[in-house]
Amino acid sequence: MLTIFQALLLIIGVIRFFVIAHFIMSWLIRFEVLNIRQEFVGQVWYGLERVLEPIYSRVRRFMPDLGGIDLSPIVVLVGLEILRIFLINNMFAFA
Repeated sequence: MLTIFQALLLIIGVIRFFVIAHFIMSWLIRFEVLNIRQEFVGQVWYGLERVLEPIYSRVRRFMPDLGGIDLSPIVVLVGLEILRIFLINNMFAFA
């Protein structure tokens, strides 16, 4: 069971990394530091979009419309942190 616990923490860490990378890339693209037309940047951007959009769309259903501000990455990060804390506090149930 400890292996399952460690695998869940690893998955949470990878998703957190993807969300943070997507968030930073969105700002860099918006301020024209990065260009989506560059092959590598475009592949990374669209890959992250495909991975994260199913998660973001579920969060956006419950959030009010704030115009051009998208807070779904922050909500996802907070949710992942709550899940990580819950798993760590109940670690002895996995042992």
